[in-house]
Amino acid sequence: MGDAARADVAKAIRELEEGTSAEIVVAVRPSSGHYRHTDFLVGFAFSFLALLIFLFHPLEFNIDWMPADSLIAFAAGTLLSANVPPLRRALTSKKLMHANVSTAARAAFVDLGVARTSGRSGILVFASMFERRVEVVADVGVDKAVLGTPFANAIAALGAAVEHGPNFPRFVQALGSFGPILSQTFPRLASDINELPDEPHT
Repeated sequence: MGDAARADVAKAIRELEEGTSAEIVVAVRPSSGHYRHTDFLVGFAFSFLALLIFLFHPLEFNIDWMPADSLIAFAAGTLLSANVPPLRRALTSKKLMHANVSTAARAAFVDLGVARTSGRSGILVFASMFERRVEVVADVGVDKAVLGTPFANAIAALGAAVEHGPNFPRFVQALGSFGPILSQTFPRLASDINELPDEPHT
């Protein structure tokens, strides 16, 4: 996330919190898991393909070099997967990626102190770039069911902003749509103070 995007997100949070007692925190992470197993599977596939070529190609290969060549093929496949995110993402289970983002979001909710607001009205918007997923974690004082369909639609809009690659102007717009929704259920009180930082955590 660039400086301009960080500033836009912080401004959107400040503006929406002017009308609500809820506290919004945004965290952006490059990834919520390592997915090394995917890299190793691609490496194994490259190694197996190399072995098939050695065994069945009409050209003759020196058998003494086959183990080393297979290891080189394994390393090439592993490095390719590790350095080409679209390939790694395509070969990784969506269920696993969703589970990792959910777990990482809940860990960040605790680590960033979102649960420490006096009114238990903290909301974490957690965006994970590799998985292209947004997870929204709300404290016990925020009932998503009460906020209803408009809040669910706003969350879906946040997810759509990163689904095909990060689109931070669209993300900021979706974040700003929280304001009117939250202000109806959690109107800002005269005694409210800003308890959590507005700048996104990266």
